[in-house]
Amino acid sequence: MTIPTAGPTAVCYRHPDRPTALSCTRCGRPACPECLRPAAVGAHCVDCVRDQGTQQVTRPGFGDRGVRPVVARVRTARRPIATYTLIAINVAVFAYTVYAAGSFDVQISAPLLHGELVRGNVILGEYWRLLTAGFLHYSLIHLAVNMVSLYILGRDLEIALGIGRFVMVYMIALFGGSAAVMLLQGNETRSAGASGAIYGLMGAMLVVVLRLRISPAPVLTIIAINLVMSFTIPGISMAAHVGGLIFGAAATAAFIFAPRLLPASGRSESAANIVGWSGAALLLVTAIAISVIVAVTYSGPIMVYIR
Repeated sequence: MTIPTAGPTAVCYRHPDRPTALSCTRCGRPACPECLRPAAVGAHCVDCVRDQGTQQVTRPGFGDRGVRPVVARVRTARRPIATYTLIAINVAVFAYTVYAAGSFDVQISAPLLHGELVRGNVILGEYWRLLTAGFLHYSLIHLAVNMVSLYILGRDLEIALGIGRFVMVYMIALFGGSAAVMLLQGNETRSAGASGAIYGLMGAMLVVVLRLRISPAPVLTIIAINLVMSFTIPGISMAAHVGGLIFGAAATAAFIFAPRLLPASGRSESAANIVGWSGAALLLVTAIAISVIVAVTYSGPIMVYIR
């Protein structure tokens, strides 16, 4: 479904100085892109998003005989709870590594050495590293940069996607970054950090602005700058960043664009959710499967980092 358009002289109901051709698919009020949030079908204004968090709503469905009611309970985020929770987890894990190391030189910390992503260790069967590496950091600056990025990207994306979809996109990007590391990095190369998942949020933001028909230039510029840094600055895991970016964008597209492939007669809230979550689940399984397949089929020499 395309977003219904308002009249050519309409203005945003929250920003009277902003002409807009878009409107909320639930209440019909004209709204500018800043005041719209993607929904499983169409886009909703911020007030409808807030109301939907606790109410049952009736939405238009699509059938051969015209519009019919579709009742669904919509769970959206009023506050970026998942974003704050992910930040808290990362900070708590870093605090534990500092405690275990006895100093801020956490690279000698046992939790880091046993949890960072080292391809050779995963080949030997330590599959938990595919997940734990995404919550470990090598320094306070490393942690701070990633958490600030997570806060900036996560607070808006979580409101737009909802808590469940946002967490799913984050985890798919995390495992997608790990899959890229398994495919492209050496057996002894160490990598850790939330940046793979954060690049996934950049990809997610790009998909969201495209869906809302906002100029993607600012997001593309941010992505380009960060990719150039990944390729040029030594010690940065280019594979994890690119893998996270691709999988994060693909997961968001599964939620936002895949339901539009449904025939008009079957395009309902429940059908859209099934299609979106099925596509996201397939991406998650694919990311994990890539890492496992690389590990079990590897037959070369194994060198791991030992300290």
